[in-house]
Amino acid sequence: MTQRAKSSGRMQALEFRKRLLTWYDAHARDLPWRKDHDPYRVWVSEIMLQQTRVAAVIEHYHEFLRRFPTVKKLAAAREASVLAAWSGLGYYRRARMLHAAAKVVAGERGAKFPETAEGWRSLPGIGRYTAAAIASIAGGEPVAVVDGNVERVLQRILGERMSGEEFWLTAETLLDRHRPGDFNQAMMELGATVCTPRTPACLTCPVLELCRTRGEMAGGDRAKRQNKREIDYALHCRDGKVFLVQRPKEARLMAGMWELPQIDLPTLGERQVRRSARSDGHHIDSPILTLRHSITVTDYTVRVWDRATPEGDAGKWVSYGKLSKMPLTGLARKVLRKARLGAPKA
Repeated sequence: MTQRAKSSGRMQALEFRKRLLTWYDAHARDLPWRKDHDPYRVWVSEIMLQQTRVAAVIEHYHEFLRRFPTVKKLAAAREASVLAAWSGLGYYRRARMLHAAAKVVAGERGAKFPETAEGWRSLPGIGRYTAAAIASIAGGEPVAVVDGNVERVLQRILGERMSGEEFWLTAETLLDRHRPGDFNQAMMELGATVCTPRTPACLTCPVLELCRTRGEMAGGDRAKRQNKREIDYALHCRDGKVFLVQRPKEARLMAGMWELPQIDLPTLGERQVRRSARSDGHHIDSPILTLRHSITVTDYTVRVWDRATPEGDAGKWVSYGKLSKMPLTGLARKVLRKARLGAPKA
């Protein structure tokens, strides 16, 4: 690369940082974890934001900090209480790792948080991205972050396909080392609100004139194909209590969480055939609730039936008033709230 090319590249990087941070200062979303640089609050928010939309996190964030305002409170809590506070956010391994890391910080580090990304990575459940985000936002360490939003912004701005370590090296060259936390948040903010996957709002982009693609790159992001499934649950209530079952401790998803008993019923198509085949004028009963629920790449049609608990189900009766303290799956919480049985908002 010639000296002139290097100089031009540095000038473009400087202009990019200036425009991006000016835009961020004026248009950054007012999010609760941006009120200060407290490492505990930044850490909790970053763990919650992994694979979860901002809008879904805000209410949980406030409630989680109300229950566990300090790392010592979190470390001293029972796992069931932590999972109950996390209920509705999904990916419950995050909550377990957050709890485990809190015990390390409170017990082995005297409640003192790491000051570098390398230090944060030594804690349970914290990878390269999360460590860099916390260290730059809470501690001002000049280290770049790369998530899906940042990857998309980098590829569109530079008009190049990248992979793996290329993203991190490129992000480091662009990083504003005087305001690393703000710059990292600005990059993610740009990807989340302007440089979106399918319909980027290029006309409102603060770095439009520096962008080589000005829109979606050919062969760009494709939405994952969603699988569709039907699933049935029994809602059995008596004497102000509802019957719940616990997912196996070794389950791959939501291990140890509580939910309604799943029951095996004919599919909608099979029920329609059976109904049309009947000649006595009676109809097969209908579910008391039907709703939609999505988990990763699967869209569920969920039917809830007023049925006695299938014999052999190992579970327990839970009073409506205690549902808020139970580590419920997000779907169970949604069903119980819709049935007006006292489950807190997801």
